[in-house]
Amino acid sequence: MCNSGWQAFIRTSLPEWPTWLAIVFCYGSWWSLGYWLYPVAPWAALAGLAIVVAFHSSLQHEAIHTHPTPSALCNELLLGLPLGLAYPYRRYRETHLQHHDDERLTDPHADPESYYWDGNDLAKLGRVYRFMLSINQTLLGRLLLGPLLGSVRFFLVDMRRIAAGNWGVTLAWVIHAVSILIVAIIVTRGFCMSFWLYALGPAYIGTSLIGMRSFCEHRWHDVTGGRTIIVEGSLLSFLFLFNNLHSVHHRYPGQPWFRMRKLYYADRTAWLTLNHGYVFKGYRAILRQYLLRAKEPLLHPAQQTSGEKHQS
Repeated sequence: MCNSGWQAFIRTSLPEWPTWLAIVFCYGSWWSLGYWLYPVAPWAALAGLAIVVAFHSSLQHEAIHTHPTPSALCNELLLGLPLGLAYPYRRYRETHLQHHDDERLTDPHADPESYYWDGNDLAKLGRVYRFMLSINQTLLGRLLLGPLLGSVRFFLVDMRRIAAGNWGVTLAWVIHAVSILIVAIIVTRGFCMSFWLYALGPAYIGTSLIGMRSFCEHRWHDVTGGRTIIVEGSLLSFLFLFNNLHSVHHRYPGQPWFRMRKLYYADRTAWLTLNHGYVFKGYRAILRQYLLRAKEPLLHPAQQTSGEKHQS
């Protein structure tokens, strides 16, 4: 990179100092909890590590959107380590950017993060899998089963892509396998913790915490702006890096997390109008409403029948 390139890189990255601090805090906490606290207070360490895994996932989301640097490779080196184990960073980046096509948001064929199903695909599923997916439409189900269902489905779809000769997906999973090995070495030799305990404890629970955020993030609505949620005043806001103000993020995906609140409260009324009142006062309101009740059916609401789908 030439001098002017380095200068532009530094000039772009310096205003991101809150993200740099968050990254240092994240990895410092991960190491401190595993290396120092786990030997003396294992349960407290495991709980803390789960929170750090969720926070790291939020930072990965920022990295995908060019924070703290404009370089995709730099951000991958900074945050590509899979503390949550399940998803290759490169594949998360690719599918999440595809998800940001708001005109196709929630379409089960075009939005990789949609929890809706096409009627024809839904009809082909076995009873047990359909039952598990139905439970996954409740908040309790999403917290308990969401990481398992999501990661297994993602893995199987990508294995079919690899079998079909998709070298980009293959490379992403090779990098992911090497990265998991690095995490495993740190966990087993640095933390002196069983890798399976880490996988079934902090990694799974941390991913589950992110499921709290993503549970209500999107819904079907005829108007694009009405498809994305706003959750106000949550104690979990920092853990999610203010991605709870999700409508703001989808409107300005290039803005960093530390500007979300200012953007929202600068014209709160306009945001509430834009997203057609899809607003919750906090995650406790979502918990009360959807803990044991399905938020929506599996079938995409834009479909008239199981085999006929309108353009979403």
